[in-house]
Amino acid sequence: MSEILAAVQERTFARAMEATAASYPSEHRLTGDQLAVYLDRREFAVVGSTRADGRPHAAMSSYFRRDGTFWLPTVGGSVRERNIRAQPWTTMVVTEGDHDHHIVVIIEGPTQIIAPADAPLEICQAMSSDWVGAWLRLRTERLLSYAASAALS
Repeated sequence: MSEILAAVQERTFARAMEATAASYPSEHRLTGDQLAVYLDRREFAVVGSTRADGRPHAAMSSYFRRDGTFWLPTVGGSVRERNIRAQPWTTMVVTEGDHDHHIVVIIEGPTQIIAPADAPLEICQAMSSDWVGAWLRLRTERLLSYAASAALS
């Protein structure tokens, strides 16, 4: 639901530092409906996690969204899965375009590892999941968005 995304974004900016709020001015933020449409038409994100030694790790991943929850498939035993076991928090960046036509949505939240047998059937059917060793369930706790001046025209 777009209301969930809008509410999370509102809470995020209510707690944001001045520099963050200035970098994502309200007139350039996506509305709840715009967030839902944008995130549902995209299929890939750059996903960040933290290695056990504190170094960052980033890789592309497909995703499937339901309300404020994102489902990311991963190969069993992957670096990302090991990272989530040690530090259960994920950052996703969904972006497109350049200059006056770019859009970016940054999503952060606690992340759980879900066995394929325990994932909702809807999620497994939405993606070709025969290779999936685990699903990562990210529950959106922070959300920032920005649409450049010509991105939505």
